[in-house]
Amino acid sequence: MVLTIFIVFISLIGLVILHEFGHFLTAKKFGVKIEEFGIFLPPRLIGKKIGETIYSLNLLPFGAFVKLFGEEEEIKDPRSFSGKSIWQRALIILGGVVTFWIISAILLSIVFGIGTFQAISDDEQATNPRVQIIAVAPNSPAEKAGIKIGDTIQNLKVEKEKLEVSKVREVQEFTEQNKGKEVILTIERGKEIFETSLIPRVSPPEEEGAMGVALIRIVRVSYPWWIVPIKGIEATLRTTEAVVVGWVQVLGNLIQGKGLPSGAQLMGPVGIASLMTQFAKLGTSYYLQFIAIISIYLAIFNILPIPALDGGKLLFLGIEKIRRKPVSQKIEQNITAVFFLTLIALMVWATIKDIIRIF
Repeated sequence: MVLTIFIVFISLIGLVILHEFGHFLTAKKFGVKIEEFGIFLPPRLIGKKIGETIYSLNLLPFGAFVKLFGEEEEIKDPRSFSGKSIWQRALIILGGVVTFWIISAILLSIVFGIGTFQAISDDEQATNPRVQIIAVAPNSPAEKAGIKIGDTIQNLKVEKEKLEVSKVREVQEFTEQNKGKEVILTIERGKEIFETSLIPRVSPPEEEGAMGVALIRIVRVSYPWWIVPIKGIEATLRTTEAVVVGWVQVLGNLIQGKGLPSGAQLMGPVGIASLMTQFAKLGTSYYLQFIAIISIYLAIFNILPIPALDGGKLLFLGIEKIRRKPVSQKIEQNITAVFFLTLIALMVWATIKDIIRIF
């Protein structure tokens, strides 16, 4: 368990470090002086100056940073960030965002190479198909029975009746026929196989099933090495599209006053780390896929036009392009500070909810 938590921690920190390294590389490309590249946040523990850049290891284990010459104040110098053209500054900012998508494509390419599970329909012919749980509704019979995302259902039992499961339709029909009765499920979770029981609800909430789970039918596939990069890029693009569409639908529901979709919830770092720990137990392929998805979420979130994020910096550059002069440094810093504190407050609130929900 300690090793799993350590791997999860290194994975999350690694994503942030690589994101900042993307800024670092693009800044170097355009000749911007980099004053410091730091792992973790200050105060500094150790640092070594190589060339003109200080490479530091800091005390607070919450990420990484790149300090660019002339980023926080306007300096008329060809090697300063503020001295570069708008399009060059935009590309330096985008360098970190694009890194998240590159990481996802690489991880998914590895996954397709070592073998992964792919969703198929109930009607497709397949060898050793499985039915996997991809969502568990809060306070549902499934959640109370200890069922988690990523579990696969091997069989269902009610008294003397037993059903070996290979299709989603089979689970749905069996559950429908046995509402209100105790159903015993044989669950596979990574290398662990165990039984748990629940009682499917006779009258479940709207948009939830009797057990409170979402299911897909999967089959294991792998590809030759010359195809996996293409598959990795395709999967990254498809996932990006799905995330954007999902966020638009959620935003639409909120605007219409419908609230969040059933089962949807905001997660903070603790919730994400908890999910990562669950996927780590399922195996390398599942874990790498989940890291890739997190990377895509971070890319999309980071590019949103919100001050304090990379998208916010791009927003100010867009305003500068239209006005033909930059926004006042003081105004930009004040707006950024307000949004930064808002995001921190939101993260703290989500973290508290995560802790209450998990523990």
